[in-house]
Amino acid sequence: MANILVCDDDKDIVEAIDIYLTQEGYHVLKAYDGEEAVRMLRNDSVDLLIIDVMMPKLDGIRATVKIREENPLPIIILSAKSEDADKILGLNVGADDYITKPFNPLELVARVKSQIRRYTRLGSAVQHGALEHVYETGGLSVNDDLKEVRVDGELVKLTPIEYNILLLLVKNQGKVFSINQIYESIWNEEAFAADNTVAVHIRHIREKIEINPKEPRYLKVAWGLGYKVEKIK
Repeated sequence: MANILVCDDDKDIVEAIDIYLTQEGYHVLKAYDGEEAVRMLRNDSVDLLIIDVMMPKLDGIRATVKIREENPLPIIILSAKSEDADKILGLNVGADDYITKPFNPLELVARVKSQIRRYTRLGSAVQHGALEHVYETGGLSVNDDLKEVRVDGELVKLTPIEYNILLLLVKNQGKVFSINQIYESIWNEEAFAADNTVAVHIRHIREKIEINPKEPRYLKVAWGLGYKVEKIK
């Protein structure tokens, strides 16, 4: 049973989310401000965080920045702000998904299930005794059994979404994937206005694997077409 931390200063929203997630078999932990959420994540085992943006003490954006410094768990941001700039900001600071209020509880449950599936897969292959699958190009190495990414031998921490995007591209070195192809492969849903969402995650990956993200060696853009991982001997 996955543990999900729900953080919102509106207790009615927390209780409503609790009801729907509990019905799906999840165990729900509750926090009512960003500081409490950060503290609970340090002390409790949590598989996914749902966090509101506008909260006292520490808002959801700043809390996400703090959490991302030490925890790669999936994060879904809730916000009454529906502007693209607000969504991009949430993804920029490390969130995996962004849902605007008011939201359909069934959609939230579906997105939770999707994120939990991805996060669970990141640690499952070794336990199943799978053969080692390592994809390399230049100094970049992705071990899909250990779910590890290394650059020149140094371990790189990626979020589940970032890892899955990089894995898709590194398994198909030299092949260009359009933004819609990347989105549909990773999010498992039809691409709609996916440009900003994919671009934000691509930028995060570059910041972590490239010496100079502005002149990437590995993760290249094919202008007007999409992205690819360069095949380097």
